[in-house]
Amino acid sequence: MMSKSKYLIALFAALFLLLLGIQAYFMYKTYQVKEREIYRTVHEGLTNYTDKLEDLGGIANKTDDSIQKILIRYHDKKISKKDFLAYFEKNRKANEKHLSNYVDSRFKKEGYKIATKTEYISIIYIPDSTHLINQPITVYETRNKVTAPKISNTGKWETTSKSSTKDGRPGRNDSFLLKSTTGFEILNIKTIIFKELALLTICCAAILASVLLIYIFTIKNLARQQKQIEVLHTVVDNISHEFKTPIATLKIASKALKKEWNPETLPLIDRQISRLENLMLQLHRDETAGEVRSVKPEDWSFFVQDLAFTYPETNFELTSQVSKELPFDKNLMETLIKNLGENSVKYGASHIKININDSSQHLKIEVHDNGCGIEKKELDHIFEKFYRIQSNNVHNTKGLGLGLYFVKKIVMKYHGSIEVSSRPKTETAFKISIPYEN
Repeated sequence: MMSKSKYLIALFAALFLLLLGIQAYFMYKTYQVKEREIYRTVHEGLTNYTDKLEDLGGIANKTDDSIQKILIRYHDKKISKKDFLAYFEKNRKANEKHLSNYVDSRFKKEGYKIATKTEYISIIYIPDSTHLINQPITVYETRNKVTAPKISNTGKWETTSKSSTKDGRPGRNDSFLLKSTTGFEILNIKTIIFKELALLTICCAAILASVLLIYIFTIKNLARQQKQIEVLHTVVDNISHEFKTPIATLKIASKALKKEWNPETLPLIDRQISRLENLMLQLHRDETAGEVRSVKPEDWSFFVQDLAFTYPETNFELTSQVSKELPFDKNLMETLIKNLGENSVKYGASHIKININDSSQHLKIEVHDNGCGIEKKELDHIFEKFYRIQSNNVHNTKGLGLGLYFVKKIVMKYHGSIEVSSRPKTETAFKISIPYEN
């Protein structure tokens, strides 16, 4: 049993880890898909933005003669590299505000924080294949700086200018091959995606938490049930063994007394034998009896007399208003009364009142005692099988936690109800109502 349980727990843990991995992979792939979708939208919105730079007040586009002239002057060494780079730096700063405003307004509704920049990565003077730059030059850039562009566009074009001499003959043919790259980055992409996936994330987390809680509850419940099963086997074996000896002894005593007639003791012994046998049947057959005997009015007195004989130091006070035979199993009613009485004695009662009446086709039984009482937190558990109250159990009489369980089973068998109220260190009262038909 334990070995099988360990395998089930291990399987459960493996399946939970598998589910956790699947959920994590699913969330990761969903994040990637959403990220690509957003970048595709941004890319489509900014693909042609460089065509608008001239309208935004920036430096001319790739066909502007100003770029051609500065490239020629730099190639001819008429300006220094510092002045060449300063030209682009100056125009980059001049365009930064206009470009940033355009990008921000373009995606204001979506709430995207966009960073983009365009760089010249190569400038070649075609006639002699001279490379004018050995590192990228930033041409346009937003206020938000690009650190790791997710999408990059590359472009390549050629600029040409021809000059002529004073006599009209063809002069220099200055051609340049320019390569550029434009990079985009959404700086708040993680925040945006997490907001959009918040509901999905919460649902996934709730599912995992639910499975984990069920897993923990199952393990605890399994451990508790295994412990109860072990206790059950031990208790049943012990009770079966302990009950056999007094039953046999009482039967021998009964036979001996029959030879020397004692009208007071013999009926009590017979009742005790019958009760012990009935307890055995209840334990093994769950209150199913082969022979059912109705309870007579005088039987209630016998039940209490037996309790008084067994516990001479306790005062039992019976008030019975039952004057007719009732359609209840006598053995079960005896178990009910005696279990309630013994429970009161067990928890320190010195005076026990038992009231019985049969008004309005309801058998009503009330048991009041002046014992140590029951804590409020214990009241919901006292009818559970094998349950023992954890506190105040300092008296001499010990139990197995079966008495009130049997009481509850008997009441439920007849579709009745049972209520219990208690004040710790003062009193406890059980009230039972069982319907019947004549």
